[in-house]
Amino acid sequence: MSAYETHFKGWAKPGPVPPRLNGGVAVEPHETLDAISGHFRLFQLREGHRFSTDDILTAWYATSWCPSARTALDLGSGIGTVGMICAWRLPGARFVTVEAQAESVTLARKSTHYNELTDRYEIREGDFRDPEVLRADERFDLITGSPPYFPPEAGVKSEHPQKLACRFELRGTVTDYCTTAAKHLAPGGFFACVFPIEPAQLARVAAGAKAAGLVIVRRRPVIFRESEPPLIALFGLMRAEDLPEWFRGQTWVEPGLIIRTRTGEIHPEYSAVKLAIGFPP
Repeated sequence: MSAYETHFKGWAKPGPVPPRLNGGVAVEPHETLDAISGHFRLFQLREGHRFSTDDILTAWYATSWCPSARTALDLGSGIGTVGMICAWRLPGARFVTVEAQAESVTLARKSTHYNELTDRYEIREGDFRDPEVLRADERFDLITGSPPYFPPEAGVKSEHPQKLACRFELRGTVTDYCTTAAKHLAPGGFFACVFPIEPAQLARVAAGAKAAGLVIVRRRPVIFRESEPPLIALFGLMRAEDLPEWFRGQTWVEPGLIIRTRTGEIHPEYSAVKLAIGFPP
């Protein structure tokens, strides 16, 4: 399908067409170029990390609850899925993303050029815990993150290096994400992330937030198949000092977001989420 075609299987592609879409950016044999939001596309490795439902939901949740952000930061940005969707939904915002893996940075930069975002989208290669990567005075209205879920000793390590770093805590835990977000949130800013919610994992998010001086103001469980228990949740956090004291101990737990019905079809609610980020329902 041509990038300029306006329909895909009956769905009208929304949003602006970048003025010189795909100018001079080649897809290598080991890469794919995939639709992500409207006319935006994303470079991915055929055999490496691919964007996931978790990424899509993080970007949707973040931009839904911070729709007026003028500046945004994506921590551990990988191939750029979350940042790219957020950039599509926040066309007036300026972005900084931080990623330590050179291979992922290369792909993200290709996507940025392809989608004509280079004037408002800066990709920094490095570990976001390194004080030289983010200046102490940098502040952002919206910060996003998809922290790896498991400590290094929790699973088999024979996977592709790109996949490995996305799943296991090789460069920071959820606490590190919270700590960095707290340092760089603008007054009244919003930090959105995704993480498992089995009791021990939920306790790690709560402890990380508290240690960083953040408050979990809302949480939305994600149910991958109707009638099954939620496995992950989307979290919205703010700095405690930006909230009235009476509010700091409260978390609004939203109804579960269902991805698939009992019979395996895409749930109407998730179809609506995908529409909201310019992705085929």
